[in-house]
Amino acid sequence: MSCHYAKVIVKGSPISKSNFKLFNTQGRAILPYNSGKYHDRYALYEEEIAYAAMNQNPNITITESLIAVLKVYYKSSKRHPDTNNITKSIFDGIEKSGLIINDAQVRKLYIEEFYDPENPRFELELFSESHYDIGYKICKRKDPLSPIEYSPPSNKKSTHSLSLNSKASKVKSGKLCDICGKALGENEGVSANKGNTFICTTCFKKLF
Repeated sequence: MSCHYAKVIVKGSPISKSNFKLFNTQGRAILPYNSGKYHDRYALYEEEIAYAAMNQNPNITITESLIAVLKVYYKSSKRHPDTNNITKSIFDGIEKSGLIINDAQVRKLYIEEFYDPENPRFELELFSESHYDIGYKICKRKDPLSPIEYSPPSNKKSTHSLSLNSKASKVKSGKLCDICGKALGENEGVSANKGNTFICTTCFKKLF
């Protein structure tokens, strides 16, 4: 059934797709779901989003261009993924549900970030452009708030050379497969999670 509005609420702290990618020998990004390891979380989260979208909007498919309003409620204000990065995981799940045809339908996207320690979640509203419009304005506050300051993570390298040296030392010190624990040679296995996770060829083949 075609519709011009839908809303999806998924409880739990949203996660970013970029943290769960693995790469095969051809350099193609893949997302395992049954390895028994940490990387399965993304695929399971995508399935959870799809299931929620179908149950909350039964027999509805929106086929036209969309305006999306996304409100993200994190458990903590100090530790959470970049809000800009989680939109991909959310819309991949929404697309999988059949609620939309393709995430390219979203032509206007408005995102807000909140904090709710008791009930982390995201709330997504979808509006068809044929029936709805969105506007916004930016105005100067009469009573300024205390600024929310950001600083680089404590483990972030300050220079490119330090990053290269760190990678080199990892190679020299040896690598272990994160699934079976096998020692890997310098050019063996598949790396993931920005070089922090390694999988041997045997375990990699078993995953797929």
